[in-house]
Amino acid sequence: MSPIEIFQYIDSTRSSTALRESYYVFPLVEGAHVISLAASVGLVIWFDLRLVGWIFRDQPVSAVFRPIRPFMLGGFAVAFITGGLLFWSLALRCYGSPFFWAKMIMLVLAGVNIGIYHLTIDRRQTEWDEAPFPPFQARMAGLISIVLWLGIITAGRLMAYFL
Repeated sequence: MSPIEIFQYIDSTRSSTALRESYYVFPLVEGAHVISLAASVGLVIWFDLRLVGWIFRDQPVSAVFRPIRPFMLGGFAVAFITGGLLFWSLALRCYGSPFFWAKMIMLVLAGVNIGIYHLTIDRRQTEWDEAPFPPFQARMAGLISIVLWLGIITAGRLMAYFL
């Protein structure tokens, strides 16, 4: 099956149609998606600003991250589920949207950035945890994350207006 055939199949399922045409469920899913993104991405940017060294320079990076981690992860779990449901309901329209593809590429890049950060510089966090300005690699990971998440949110909002 080609990608377009997969998207067409998803779009033609009864569950996709039911979700897309629902007066109550679709808006609730969309609202939950926006709220979960606001919480999770807002906290990620908060942490990234500390990584870059723009806020909370007197606080250890670990002290900023530790209390917000469960809320970030919980928010991302809800965002992932609700985003999947939104995609399921509008799969064929997503296929034709350049904003959808831009968002997917940036999501992959954000995941790669997170993976590189956690597998490299974060493993040596005890060495630089209390520094007002973390090492260059940590600052770059934070800055890249901020840029990607702003792009992801922008592409997602543009999808909503141009689908």
